[in-house]
Amino acid sequence: MIKDFADLSTPLIADACVRLGEPLRAAPAGILPVVAGQRVAGRVLPARHYGSVDVFLEAFTHAAPGDVLVIDNAGRRDEACIGDLAVLEAEAAGVAGVVVWGLHRDTPDLIGIGLPVFSYGRHAPGPVRLDDQEPDALTTARFGDHEVTAADVVFGDDDGVLFVAADRVDAVLETARALFHTEREQARRIRAGETLRVQTRFDEYLAGRAEDPSYTFRRHLRRIGGAIEE
Repeated sequence: MIKDFADLSTPLIADACVRLGEPLRAAPAGILPVVAGQRVAGRVLPARHYGSVDVFLEAFTHAAPGDVLVIDNAGRRDEACIGDLAVLEAEAAGVAGVVVWGLHRDTPDLIGIGLPVFSYGRHAPGPVRLDDQEPDALTTARFGDHEVTAADVVFGDDDGVLFVAADRVDAVLETARALFHTEREQARRIRAGETLRVQTRFDEYLAGRAEDPSYTFRRHLRRIGGAIEE
């Protein structure tokens, strides 16, 4: 999956979802890689955190190579729920990365390990609580407004994290690649002196809007084959 995502980005995945009418399931703003430039893409391996690392170890017993551990820590900012040992164990289990709705710690060690880790940021204290584990702790995970399962794929880069239903990933990636090529060509033409206003026939759009106030720029772009907003 990471190879399929190699030349793309989460903004392109987001735009492709909008173009296809797929649910736009983005992680809350601020979930970013520990190391700038890290990227992740793979099947969701869900785990809800209750204060102990054992839930992660149990999740790893069900992991397939390339899975991404997606941790539901309810967005807590009072504890770091993942550190160096759990990330090393994730790497040993063949997991391709870790995405946390919460905080991490052991930052220098995580940088040295190199496995992509995404979180809200760093925090020294670990958990001091131990809550009861729910029966479906390894079946579903909450991430912001969204519930994710092993039937989802997660994508992450410097712009954030997105979730896409696994059975729609091929269509989303295909559309994202088409948008990528369109945008790269538009960028090349701007650098060559052909402004975006010329490329998008902006005067034509303004005239169309004057004639029909409901004529939106997105509708105009779709009519002419542009790809700026989605």
